[in-house]
Amino acid sequence: MSKHPKPSRIGRFHFDPLLVLVTTALLLIGFVMVASASLHLGVKVAENSNAFHYPIRQLAHIGLGLFLGTIVALTPLKFWQIAGARLFIVGLALLVLVLIPGLGVNVNGSTRWLDLGGLRIQVSEVVKYFAVIYMAGYVTRHQQSIRDSAFGLIKPLLLFSVASLLLLLEPDFGSSVVLLIIAMGIMFLAGARLSQFIMLLTIVAVSATLLVYFEPYRMKRVISFMDPWADAKDTGYQLVHALIAFGRGEFLGVGLGSGIQKLYYLPEAHTDFLFSVIAEELGLAGVLTVILLFSLLVRRTFQIALAAEQLGDHFAAFIAYGLGIWFGFQAFVNMGVNMGILPTKGLTLPLMSYGGGSMMIMCCAVALLFRVQSEVMEMKANMPKERSRWAVV
Repeated sequence: MSKHPKPSRIGRFHFDPLLVLVTTALLLIGFVMVASASLHLGVKVAENSNAFHYPIRQLAHIGLGLFLGTIVALTPLKFWQIAGARLFIVGLALLVLVLIPGLGVNVNGSTRWLDLGGLRIQVSEVVKYFAVIYMAGYVTRHQQSIRDSAFGLIKPLLLFSVASLLLLLEPDFGSSVVLLIIAMGIMFLAGARLSQFIMLLTIVAVSATLLVYFEPYRMKRVISFMDPWADAKDTGYQLVHALIAFGRGEFLGVGLGSGIQKLYYLPEAHTDFLFSVIAEELGLAGVLTVILLFSLLVRRTFQIALAAEQLGDHFAAFIAYGLGIWFGFQAFVNMGVNMGILPTKGLTLPLMSYGGGSMMIMCCAVALLFRVQSEVMEMKANMPKERSRWAVV
């Protein structure tokens, strides 16, 4: 019997209480910490010296994300299955558009955003969302080919290689890695041979190593990661202050709003290094709470995927598997960078970091998971008890 509460039902849409609780907690904690990390920045950036400049914008991002998420949650999975390949092509076109001078917005030396009426959309986040849908459809249609032939693996990776190349031109090395991890993770779960999977993983690892070795700024990041204190005022600056934030937090933190590393010491405190602000102000208790919430989210996502697979809905299953890989890997990388166990990468903390495009796409991704869970529950409700009892949701 499931340990989770029985999902409530509104009309023909089923809500999962655990998913609602976890995602709401991540959004609320993230919003509070973004506000704490950015009040001093608002006074400096906003024309009217409004300390709540960033919190208000983040609240708008969350509102837009929930609106778009509602549309996604009410859209049948059949639509995404039919449109998957075309959506991925649209994603590739967006990656090309962002590289065109005058269209892409350059921030800190990287051109990753499109400006749509004052709202910046990070194209890589949109592509990740489309990638999950495309790969779920591909492995559903070609599952036998993936299991029996190396060509079945290579074919989608050619498209993903093009996407990764375009991301590297921005440059956005972190998102290109996430994209490939999503694709390879879904294919592995679809039954790819272990030997072929290891070979592809080796090729990706070697390629990533070469990209780091032959790009000076990436090499500097790796060197500073190995010993950040060797050049604490330059290449190791971010990591040093992130580690200081963790050290100051101890068990219960210095108190909400009382952190000092966010005050112009720690760059991008409200975006990429929000986790360090949590560590300083909420301490180990706050860090473990966030890790627990992401663990519950990923675990529940995989439970939903397994239930969908047991009921024979392979597209829904691979959508959920892909989302679980995305949420888990990106959160792990962001937290790993903040804790000094991974080299610096420009990846946000899902559902928590400041950012319009990232927040809206993450809300849509979670909404897609809610849709998968709802359709699985509906399918289970309409099946004979002797079959549906094996799919524990």
